[in-house]
Amino acid sequence: MNRQTGLAMLAAVALSGCTAQQATDAVLRQTAQTVVTPVLDDFMSPAQAATATDCVMIAATSQDLRLLSRDVGVIAGTSTVDTILSIAARPAARDCLARSAIPALPAPGA
Repeated sequence: MNRQTGLAMLAAVALSGCTAQQATDAVLRQTAQTVVTPVLDDFMSPAQAATATDCVMIAATSQDLRLLSRDVGVIAGTSTVDTILSIAARPAARDCLARSAIPALPAPGA
């Protein structure tokens, strides 16, 4: 195998890994979103909850998404609600909520 072929194969492997990771992240994000929205529905109107969900998702880390995705298909417990409220309290989420005229959410554990 020559050097160009080796580099091409390495690039193909790297690109396919990136694509797989992006696909995994997208699935995690969508799954977590189905957990976040019903929780926020308990604090505001459905239209506001949809917008607030987007704000929470902006501030969520990959670890947050994995944690939230575990609760898909079940009613969110206290820990899940606190996780969502903690994410909503982060600066990126707070700024997004304020720009969208969404009322402040309660502090976690409140």
